[in-house]
Amino acid sequence: MNKRKILERALAGSKNISFSDMITLVEGFGFRLSRVKGSHHIFTHPRVVELVNLQNVKGKAKPYQIR
Repeated sequence: MNKRKILERALAGSKNISFSDMITLVEGFGFRLSRVKGSHHIFTHPRVVELVNLQNVKGKAKPYQIR
């Protein structure tokens, strides 16, 4: 699925987004995978101070992380 469609689904309130689609979305905004520790995938961005922490749960992104 392309980034625009993933973003549209997330903005529409879908809680059923695959983990791989969520990674595609955050990477589309310029974030890069910094490290993985257990189930935690930590993404960083050169212009954003905050880290983005995503967890894969049975192939899906956690609903609170999609909001």
